[in-house]
Amino acid sequence: MTTRVEFAGKNGETVKGDLALPEGSAKAPAVIVLQEWWGVNDHIRSIATRLASAGFLAIAPDLYDGEEVPLTNEARASERMDGLDWGRAISQIAAAVAYAKSHPRSTGKVGVTGFCMGGALSFVTATQLEGLSAVVPFYGIPPKAEYAKVTAPILTHVAKHDQWVTPEKADAVKRELESHGKSIELHVYDADHAFFNDTRAKVYSAENAKVAWDRTIAFLKKHLA
Repeated sequence: MTTRVEFAGKNGETVKGDLALPEGSAKAPAVIVLQEWWGVNDHIRSIATRLASAGFLAIAPDLYDGEEVPLTNEARASERMDGLDWGRAISQIAAAVAYAKSHPRSTGKVGVTGFCMGGALSFVTATQLEGLSAVVPFYGIPPKAEYAKVTAPILTHVAKHDQWVTPEKADAVKRELESHGKSIELHVYDADHAFFNDTRAKVYSAENAKVAWDRTIAFLKKHLA
């Protein structure tokens, strides 16, 4: 279960998102969950809930201001993604990070994960926000990013049969990061783009999704401890 929350953004903007808390009252590290091009929908909320069940405080900032694009409307999803103000989105993500760090249940350690569009945003966030402890992009790469500015370790998941985020592109990012002395793990799965999305039967791969999830949780627990 998630709860709708609001927190202060840049220049007085109110940012909304969905919050999931782990059981009990103990403090926990936080993970920011960045949406696919569909928006903050049931799938993204379910990921936040799963992270809470794994012991994390999870927040999914709403970068589409409340719109959830139906899975049957790829044209609208593409329109929303192409029209996204990335500067504003990074500002909203920064607000979510600040909210997570200051939350009474938070240890102050924060990681970021994202899927598709959110995966690309995760990489950019890693180059623009300091104080992150881990970043986990799923099948997303931005058109450009200043990888020399990355300060957090990265674990990235890509699909072998992805037409957008190809293994070759992911390997090029890995080599660039390593050329700057940055830490990155790259895993390639025999699957399609969005293989982690269990609401899309056409591309979902349960076996690969489980392996990617287990790796993600282990990585987050290691670096957010």
